[in-house]
Amino acid sequence: MKISIITSCFNREATIGQAIESVLAQDYPDVEYIVVDGASRDRSLQVIEHYGNRIARIVSEPDHGMYEAINKGIRMATGEVIGLLHSDDFLFDTHVLSDVAACFEQTRADVVYGNGLFVDAGNTNRVVRNWVSGPFRSWKVRCGWLPLHPTVYVRREVMERTGLYDERYKIAADTDFLLRCLLDTSWRVEYLDRYIVRMRMGGLSTDRARRKQMWREDVTIYREHGFPGVLLKLMKMGWKVPQFLR
Repeated sequence: MKISIITSCFNREATIGQAIESVLAQDYPDVEYIVVDGASRDRSLQVIEHYGNRIARIVSEPDHGMYEAINKGIRMATGEVIGLLHSDDFLFDTHVLSDVAACFEQTRADVVYGNGLFVDAGNTNRVVRNWVSGPFRSWKVRCGWLPLHPTVYVRREVMERTGLYDERYKIAADTDFLLRCLLDTSWRVEYLDRYIVRMRMGGLSTDRARRKQMWREDVTIYREHGFPGVLLKLMKMGWKVPQFLR
């Protein structure tokens, strides 16, 4: 089973190298790695190209945001399973993809997700939020729960039928994508109870300056899916409280 990993990047010279190395260090043998750079103005592309002979595809060109870059990567991907790793993040250990692949093969899942850690940007050993997703239940989704997006791996057929990320949304397109996947009862969704990724605080969804935009996008998305927007957004936030208490 080939797993395609897609990393989008824009002006992340300080962190993109660690993201790349965490993929290249995986002990799973059948990985296709695609890096899509949005014509970075810092040294990001030079860092990426340093690993060029071990990366399946490198693209560097202007885009209109992270989700356009991710969609480009998905269209290029040839793996049976597709996952994302953002340029500020890195895989939890060298066995992540082996365990993800085993979960797909043993359960015949269409979607697999796990746990993740939010860490301090300056000290990635310091955990700020501990996101233990827990088992999948459709009622949880209807009550605002969603798995941590970078822990979610999906079969190609899911992408083909569900569609790619809606580029109208600049921060919360993952909310829309996950709702489309998880509300479709024809897919088999499995929880892998292990840590998948470490995420630095300070990305698009954790930057205080952009949380208002994320609020607006989430409310709009929930309404488009037939839910009471503000209520579901508040319920979504409620699911996050235990992450700070663990």
